Amino acid sequence: MVKSIISLILLLVSVFLAFKHGWDTFNYKNNPESLKMMNELGISETVIPFFGAVTILVGVLLLFPKTFFVGNVLNAIAIVVIMALATRAGNFRMVMIEIPFLLMPLVMIWLKYPFKDKF
Repeated sequence: MVKSIISLILLLVSVFLAFKHGWDTFNYKNNPESLKMMNELGISETVIPFFGAVTILVGVLLLFPKTFFVGNVLNAIAIVVIMALATRAGNFRMVMIEIPFLLMPLVMIWLKYPFKDKF
């Protein structure tokens, strides 16, 4: 029971963050700080919509039991890519900030989908 509650909380947080970050990525022109950060990481303006689409796709995949694992794997890969780009740019503070967000999909894979028996 406790395991399902923790899994549900992590699922809700992950889906919320995926949709929020995906939406913010699509609206990067309204947020100069996001554009500056992406430029520092070496992400060109033509690739930014791709990152937004992948992030929203992750949020959708997490919602369904059959795609839950794939969504978490894509989420972890996206976070590792961000960490690698930040390391290359010398932004070790960002790398450290991303560590808890990398642990979330890995813990969610271990805990499994919270409603697996119900759907």
